[in-house]
Amino acid sequence: MASGGYLVDGEIDSQPECWLRASELAREVAGVLPARGERVAVAGCGTSWFMAMAYAALREAAGEGVTDAFPASEMPLGRSYDRVLVITRSGTTTEVLELLRKLRGTVPTVGITAVPGAPIAEVCDELVALEFADEQSVVQTRFATTALALLRASLGEDLTGAVEDARAVLATELGALPAGEQISFLGRGWTVGLAHEAALKVREAAGLWSEAYPAMEYRHGPISIAEPGRTTWMFGEAPAGLAAEVAATGAAYLDSGRRDPMAHLVLAQRVAVAAAVNRGLDPDRPRNLTRSIVLDEV
Repeated sequence: MASGGYLVDGEIDSQPECWLRASELAREVAGVLPARGERVAVAGCGTSWFMAMAYAALREAAGEGVTDAFPASEMPLGRSYDRVLVITRSGTTTEVLELLRKLRGTVPTVGITAVPGAPIAEVCDELVALEFADEQSVVQTRFATTALALLRASLGEDLTGAVEDARAVLATELGALPAGEQISFLGRGWTVGLAHEAALKVREAAGLWSEAYPAMEYRHGPISIAEPGRTTWMFGEAPAGLAAEVAATGAAYLDSGRRDPMAHLVLAQRVAVAAAVNRGLDPDRPRNLTRSIVLDEV
């Protein structure tokens, strides 16, 4: 289990149970979430955008239909979609609300949020509430993965293995797991979004240098920063030869093995929090960040 008595510790530990509840909820909201064959856009900001990326890749790979993911501020309004899905923990994020206002009356919109009474309820057509996954910490952990668990379950995935893997990760001692001077997170397909999220957690919570790339792109330049004292961390199935190439640089290499990659993200969350504590930082309240980004104007 996580340690240290911070709010984020308890939020990280609660993820397996949240995922189970999300799996049950997916059946209840089946008529609200994207249907097979629909052309769908998914938008969010920060962590929510990375969860959108993961879902989009999973949905297309499952043959459910064309699915694009965008940061809310960059979604092209001229494209035609059958449904637009947005993810926002607080329901107050300026860019998300502005996007929904622009789309009103042109396409069905669905919001996933932890706060059903937030302003998002006034600007989207349907709302899926994950109040049980809301958080007090500024750093998102359980809301993000629970939203993704809901969406994975909506695609027909059985998350029993993911839940078991997450429980195993939470019971693992961190020991000498990497929290050095730099970590490069890699992914393939849907796990590219997870790699970006893991890198964001390390930056947010611990202020450490972290990067994220599609795994096959890592050789095209980013591997040049690999060296002793740094880590390359792979989510999902690694490309052939990657581990050996990283080893040749002297950098450490870590992958998820047979674990579900979403459960492996829990490990990265724990490493980020531990690194923050080791640096004398408060992982619940990262520097320069607030729980929700609300702007005067976009």
